[in-house]
Amino acid sequence: MAHGGGGGADLMACKQEEDVENKAAWLLGIKTLKIQPYHLPPLGPLDVKVRIKALGICGSDVHHFKTMRCASFVVKKPMVIGHECAGIIEEVGSEVKSLAVGDRVALEPGISCRRCNLCKQGRYNLCPEMKFFGSPPTNGSLANKVVHPANLCFKLPDNVSLEEGAMCEPLSVGVHACRRAQIGPETNVLIMGAGPIGLITLLASRAFGAPRVVIVDVDDRRLSIAKNLGADEIIHVSTNIQDVDEEVIKIQNAMGSGIDVSFDCVGYNKTMTTALNATQSGGKVCLIGLALTEMTVPLTPSAAREVDVIGIFRYRNTWPLCIEFLKTGKIDVKPLITHRFRFSQEEVEQAFETSAGGGSAIKKANLSTRKDTSLKTAGGDDSCLELAVSARVSPFDEEAASTPLTEFRKACSC
Repeated sequence: MAHGGGGGADLMACKQEEDVENKAAWLLGIKTLKIQPYHLPPLGPLDVKVRIKALGICGSDVHHFKTMRCASFVVKKPMVIGHECAGIIEEVGSEVKSLAVGDRVALEPGISCRRCNLCKQGRYNLCPEMKFFGSPPTNGSLANKVVHPANLCFKLPDNVSLEEGAMCEPLSVGVHACRRAQIGPETNVLIMGAGPIGLITLLASRAFGAPRVVIVDVDDRRLSIAKNLGADEIIHVSTNIQDVDEEVIKIQNAMGSGIDVSFDCVGYNKTMTTALNATQSGGKVCLIGLALTEMTVPLTPSAAREVDVIGIFRYRNTWPLCIEFLKTGKIDVKPLITHRFRFSQEEVEQAFETSAGGGSAIKKANLSTRKDTSLKTAGGDDSCLELAVSARVSPFDEEAASTPLTEFRKACSC
């Protein structure tokens, strides 16, 4: 199976096809992005060539941009950035039967080995040989075109835009978390953190049938967005660990009944402690955000109450369900999109600076090759490449964001 977008192979080390039209955003150094030619690998029999039309920036992209690293992933040579994407198929390999030229597809960015025990168990997201768009040394998908395995490209229905298709990647984090936590019609949910992944988890929890969702954050603007997206209760908390006991009571009262599952979408001592203490006996705490490599939390009291702690890493087998949720309207990701930029040197830089600049807004940027930056559904004008600045660390995460090796979350997708 070919490695998506070049598999991080040295561009001079293997024979590659020339594609003079193809360009990509190369990360050359700290806060240094340049749009330069990008030569694709040969199209394998099970691969497709996709013209990228929509692409998002997440927290891991921001970390690479700001520090040339994210957790254990270190950018050691020029690398094409990006991994949240959708596009239109331009060419198919000789053995590809399920897709055709012109199909609009959302791309799952990780290529597993399919041979190790974890892959054989179906837990391919944990594959130690995973090659993932935009995670060193694998090149990403912020390019005009990429080559990717056909079985990781999922056809979009006519009523789902390419822009929404690109959002399947962050949405997959919430969907995978809800599956792991077994969210259903009788599951009351607490979400710590109203950043992009917290909001995605809110939308996913609703789609899985959660009857009541309470969301907590330190930022009123994020909480207001969460309320507009359907949170039953929003609770403003402090960053002071000494306030945990008082805030746990406040959260439990707001829920009105037992909290069955808590999602920590931040990963700090305080957010994890709050989630553990607020969750009812026999419940679950799911760690989505892992801002710190080490935390001191009261596990013993939680263990005595049989509160299960589970983790997630990225996702697996989520794209079909995400697309179904978008198709049926169970999930609407459009309110998460607020900024758009064109695919030009100036505006790519502006998009990343906007995303890296902080603040509480959720951002999305549109990159196009001409003035018309509209993004249509099937049959429309597909001339634009779109960049979605859809992930920023929440105010809880500011310390972690400034410290290399502390954010290991992604999930959405380191």
